[in-house]
Amino acid sequence: MTTTAGQLTQLTAGTLVPFGGDRFTTVGDELAAAFRAGDRLYVVHDDGALLHVPAAVSAAVTTSVDAAVAAAEAMRTVAPAAVAAFYRAFADGLVGAWSAVAEANAQDVARAEGLGRSTTRLRVDERVRDQMADGLRGWADVVERDAAQDAPPPRVTHEDWHVDVVTAPLGVVGFVFEGRPNVLADAAGVLATGNTAVLRIGGDALGTASAIVEHALAPALRSSGLPDGAISLVTSRERAAGWALFSDRRLSLAVVRGSGAAVAQLAAVARQAGTPVSAHGTGGAWLVADPSADATRFAAVVRHSLDRKVCNTLNVAVVTRDRAAELVPVLLAAADEAAAARGTVARVHVVRGSEQWLPAGELEREIEVHRAEGVVVEPRASLLEADDLGHEWEWENSPELSVVVVDDVAQAVALFNAHSPRFVASLVGTDPQAWDAFVGAVDAPFVGDGFTRWVDGQYALQQPELGLSNWEHGRLLGRAGVLTGADLTTRRLLARTATDQHR
Repeated sequence: MTTTAGQLTQLTAGTLVPFGGDRFTTVGDELAAAFRAGDRLYVVHDDGALLHVPAAVSAAVTTSVDAAVAAAEAMRTVAPAAVAAFYRAFADGLVGAWSAVAEANAQDVARAEGLGRSTTRLRVDERVRDQMADGLRGWADVVERDAAQDAPPPRVTHEDWHVDVVTAPLGVVGFVFEGRPNVLADAAGVLATGNTAVLRIGGDALGTASAIVEHALAPALRSSGLPDGAISLVTSRERAAGWALFSDRRLSLAVVRGSGAAVAQLAAVARQAGTPVSAHGTGGAWLVADPSADATRFAAVVRHSLDRKVCNTLNVAVVTRDRAAELVPVLLAAADEAAAARGTVARVHVVRGSEQWLPAGELEREIEVHRAEGVVVEPRASLLEADDLGHEWEWENSPELSVVVVDDVAQAVALFNAHSPRFVASLVGTDPQAWDAFVGAVDAPFVGDGFTRWVDGQYALQQPELGLSNWEHGRLLGRAGVLTGADLTTRRLLARTATDQHR
């Protein structure tokens, strides 16, 4: 490892790099060969990962953050009417330029399929377009409503002076998200509270996102008079762009959405830079059938919770022992109904000891399972250790879930609290006392009594979400919940005095 006047210029294979205070990792041959003067190296102190950021990637991210910082200053004097106009122009532009966006998305999908990657969340259609446009117009309504209310701020009054508590923007928000192009509309919510954003999307969706920016977002910024750097997209497919962005100490908040391991690493990078982070990476909902559950309703809840794979999709189904003989077959049949709508059969993982309630032959039966890499033959049901109940199944067209039979709801809650990401919990039943006990005991921010897919900012709160926090890694800005653009504020205290006073 060589430095010149404090600047790292090259790496030597075999060099020991300390991390975490009492551990070290080693520079590998590939990293040493790739590193050039001007590049950056970050050490993740959680696990010792060495993150290489090429100079060109670092420069591109720095340019975007520079523009966002300047735009944040300009946003202080932007009228609410201009922000509302931006949202409506963005929505109209999205609809008007949809053919270009759809073409770019088709190319992204073809590229991802050629690489054997998942395309479930990458594909966009007119329904997604309309949801994005509705969300943007919703933000315009929110901005106008808040401006019209013009309510006085909370005030604390003293004998001859007073203090007003007012809200203020956070500043620049760094946002790294998975390959879901529709998240661009969600991220635009930061402008509603006067913030700016630098976005980095997964490489598979970069073409679609770039088309949205070119044909809808950027023209809307110009037509409404908002600064160009208010929202920018880092046009790099390299993961290093996310590392560089979250290492920039000028960010006021880092928001990350995606798969668990990548989210955890990016969150660690932001924390090391001293930036607050809101991480949204591990999902998977749990559904518990209370002994009082109605079988027909339980089946409907299962079916509607498996319609597609997103973070709030049913991942673990729990049935109490006294109803297992009846409800496990109901559960499997409902999962198969959800799968049939996608032309497939459900894939099941049964906790060891619960397999006795499976219909005969399910462990030996083989089915075709649709994976990102193609159709593969796998067992219909396989055994799972209880310690693995926290695993989130990422599926394409074949719904996949874990099943466990327990003694009672208290044991179900104990398993949830011990093994789940502490995200979504649902109890199906008709006993109000059981529901109250469940709500009090389960360690989850989102608790329901039916289908799990209600956990969505747009659906539940009618606000496009930046992310859904679990209680494992997402307790920023309140214990947990839905993070939207409306939440991205801080407080200022304004003091006005009638006379000069001293303490």
